[in-house]
Amino acid sequence: MDQQGISLQPLAMPGAVTSFYAYEGGAARNAVLAALALQLAGGDAEAPVLVIDWDLEAPALHRHFAAPADEPFAGPPVALHGAGPAPAHPAAPPVAHAAGDDADDPARPGLLEFFEACRARLRNTAGRGEELADRVIDGVGWQAYLERADGRRPLYLLRAGRFDDSYAERAGRLDYAALFDACPALFRRFAARLAQHFGHVLVATAAGRSAAVSVCSTLVPDRLVGLFTPAPGSIEGIEGVLRRAIDYRCTHEEEQRPLLLYPLACSADGARSDPHARWRRGDARQGPGYQPRFEALLRASYGWSRVNLDSWFDETQLALADALSTAGPAGDRRALARHAALLAEWLAPGRFPWQSLAEVRLRAAVAQARRQASGDEIGSPSLAEHLGRLGELCRRERRRDEARACLEESLALRERLLGDDHAATRQGRAALAALLLDGGALPEARRHYDLLVQSCARKAGLEAPETLAARSQLARVLAALGEGERALALHEQVVSTSERALGAEHPCTLDCLEDLAHSLVQQREFGRARIVVERVLDARRRRQGSEHADTLRCGQRLALLLGETGELGNARRMLESVLRAYERHDGLDAAGTLSAREALAEILAAQGDLAAVRSIQESLARTRERHLGAGHPETLNMQLRLASTLGQQGEAEAARRLREQVAELRQHLREVEGAPPDAAPAQAGQMRAQAGASGASLSPDYVAHGMPSSSTAANGIAAHGHHELPASREHAETSQAADNLGHKLTELQNLIDSRSPEEARALADSLRTSVLKPSASHPLRRRGAAMIKQVYLQEGDKDALLSFTQDEVSLLEGALIEAARDNPMTMR
Repeated sequence: MDQQGISLQPLAMPGAVTSFYAYEGGAARNAVLAALALQLAGGDAEAPVLVIDWDLEAPALHRHFAAPADEPFAGPPVALHGAGPAPAHPAAPPVAHAAGDDADDPARPGLLEFFEACRARLRNTAGRGEELADRVIDGVGWQAYLERADGRRPLYLLRAGRFDDSYAERAGRLDYAALFDACPALFRRFAARLAQHFGHVLVATAAGRSAAVSVCSTLVPDRLVGLFTPAPGSIEGIEGVLRRAIDYRCTHEEEQRPLLLYPLACSADGARSDPHARWRRGDARQGPGYQPRFEALLRASYGWSRVNLDSWFDETQLALADALSTAGPAGDRRALARHAALLAEWLAPGRFPWQSLAEVRLRAAVAQARRQASGDEIGSPSLAEHLGRLGELCRRERRRDEARACLEESLALRERLLGDDHAATRQGRAALAALLLDGGALPEARRHYDLLVQSCARKAGLEAPETLAARSQLARVLAALGEGERALALHEQVVSTSERALGAEHPCTLDCLEDLAHSLVQQREFGRARIVVERVLDARRRRQGSEHADTLRCGQRLALLLGETGELGNARRMLESVLRAYERHDGLDAAGTLSAREALAEILAAQGDLAAVRSIQESLARTRERHLGAGHPETLNMQLRLASTLGQQGEAEAARRLREQVAELRQHLREVEGAPPDAAPAQAGQMRAQAGASGASLSPDYVAHGMPSSSTAANGIAAHGHHELPASREHAETSQAADNLGHKLTELQNLIDSRSPEEARALADSLRTSVLKPSASHPLRRRGAAMIKQVYLQEGDKDALLSFTQDEVSLLEGALIEAARDNPMTMR
């Protein structure tokens, strides 16, 4: 067969094959595929695009690339199937004119004729495996079956077939199983051959379940776009297709290639069809919505725990009315233009549906800036800017390693291009220093803050807000490193300067005061910290409003201080108010909402409301796993806190299983990272100490580190979540002691759970001194005391119980005397 003038050269890099599947039928599927093809082939397309109508039972894709309305045009009727799979075979369609350059050819062949030719050639071609497949494909001459689909764009079409009187009968005789048995590599090599010549190959897959669906979802694609509707069986159809495809690829060595799913919601009116988000999010009556179902499916399919489809579903929900308006010669191609543009961004190489649209665009901007600066050893300002913004985004999402890599490269570029004192360089250094501080890399954070203070002082002046904010953050680092006196002196100097130069209620002054309170908590000066935070909260309410983000953060900090000083009722009421405001303004899964919910759980635990604590911790554990991943320290921390709560509720076996799961996951992560088995992460001591907290008291570390720094926010860096800060040698020794004690208490809990009374008694006796040390943190002390008492009670040893209780009382009396000595006013 003649090539009809079409000749395509191989690409330097192969493209990608994307199959489009819809269980119910093809109208919306074809509309999305066609709109995406036009988008990908438009503008300055670097490679041609091919669309394939593989829905031989209901061919209609060619209608989206039809000739103008004044030209003769006929074709098979569009099959609309709203409630189930497509019918077995359509009636024999009349001959259709092709689009574009070949519109005058009434006998244009297509996919059906290509496979008929392959079947005939297989009978007379020797060979096996990929060699046989390549010889057959080359011998048939696959380019002869293509046609131009658009006169202005590098867009090509492989239609379903020649629509003559025999089409339906011939389509029914096509035996995919026989073709596969004759040459198992045929379909895979055909897709690979097309990808060598086209940047994108978009395949319209048949509906329902059939051999054609298996070929198009399992053997052909790199990516699978699954359209689903509220119709029964729609989501289940996509779930089944993906699971079967992945199972097949995992169990067949020659097919072990990645396959990525992009689920696409399609309803009558798009997002407007689901005003209360019940279909998307789910509810108590209907069960989980489509988003949590697909998130769970992707996590299970790919073993990737950090799957969050919020941004994907926010942007890509499809309105059926828009899709139906695009087909045919008179269709409105603009109806899905925005939708197609968004899909094109997510379908770019290296992009995934669980990445936010902001991240997708930033990574595209970074890639473009790298290409533009490829011949420049110094780099470009635009690359530095995009890397900085990407680093801040990763930091907000707790991906600290990625954030650090981006911010360090951005800062290095700015130093080379702009100099140390340029405003952009200072901004980049502030962002990196804040990340290092949050992550516990204190010596490095100190070095960067020292440089930042010097640079700000040279360019902006000693009393500029930027300089004061940098000095305040440096004081925080000093406090974390154990240099308490020096830190507090610097804090007071900064606050005094800010009040004099800027005013008592200037935002910079309030931020510096919050940093002072942070360091006071680290020094366990809760009374002074409370006075400072109350002052800041009052000022923020007057200046910014009662529900501004800064006001809510400050209110949460004060609530935790109230809880630490025993005012649990006031702390609970304040936190409940803060939480309601966060939920109202930011949503249920926002970082501020999650932080407030976790703080409330601390207060509820101190009040003994374990049922409420468990409910919050279970919710937080699920949310953190979805947003951060199962192996993230904050996720593991929350799982261990939940295990502690389960143990206190008497569910010892459930608590033990959960602890074992966390331990196994940590061990697996260490092995993956290549660390020795006993190498714990830098924050392990604090994590285990927090995880072991019984909830009867609030951890000072949590009060200090459980919220973002105001000065960090003032520097333009959105900070969320915990700040776990290992510090100086003395502080490190304290953390190590807490680590050891937490480990021993976990061991004691396991002995209690496993009913090993002799071993539990021996360990409890050995821990008495450690638990009652003044240096032991409140949560560990209370947890350990409760467990030791439990062992003595189970043993029936009243003398040991009484002796231990007397030791507890002596410790409390000593603490009260020490407090009175430090504050003579309490003696009056």
